Amino acid sequence: MISIAVIEDNAEFRQALETIIKSENDFMLTASFDSAEKALPSIQAKPVDIVITDISLPGMRGVELIVQLKQKLPQTQFMVCTIHDDDETVFEALKCGASGYLVKEPITVEEIVKAIRDLYNGGSPMSPFIARKVISSFQKSIVTDENSLLSSREKEVLELLSKGLLYKEIAERLGVTHETVKKHLKNIYQKLHVQNKIEAINKFKLL
Repeated sequence: MISIAVIEDNAEFRQALETIIKSENDFMLTASFDSAEKALPSIQAKPVDIVITDISLPGMRGVELIVQLKQKLPQTQFMVCTIHDDDETVFEALKCGASGYLVKEPITVEEIVKAIRDLYNGGSPMSPFIARKVISSFQKSIVTDENSLLSSREKEVLELLSKGLLYKEIAERLGVTHETVKKHLKNIYQKLHVQNKIEAINKFKLL
């Protein structure tokens, strides 16, 4: 049996969550609250498997609730269910300890039920749009890190290479030897984790 607590200030949506949870044989609604202040002492006294919370609550925000409970209840999993889908709110919630993030609109009963089971079984359920946002953030981070690894001269070499210049022409333009250009390219391949100049140029365009 999966024990669940809900913190949601929108009465209609809170009641909808309660109905969904009560309709599943393996779910148990332990408590439901309209504010974090009411939820904190109750959940601390009677821990649950999963806490479903909104971000925007009257008084204490959902992320603050997660931070406080996460420290004292490491076994409890937290899932945000909110209207907010901006980068700042999403990543704040995940950094504060949320393991799941659902956007209310649009969301179906089936998606909520599946998300609860996935979270309980060790997954990190997210609305598709949120998952794409998280993946994109990691990809940008990797590209940025690789860009910072390249020296200014290596970037110059890639820039000229992307314009179609030959190794000899690049060497003449930069006032270096043909072998120096080849050495720069070898370093670039290693830093960007690519095998040839085509891959290097394509990745350089993303930097």
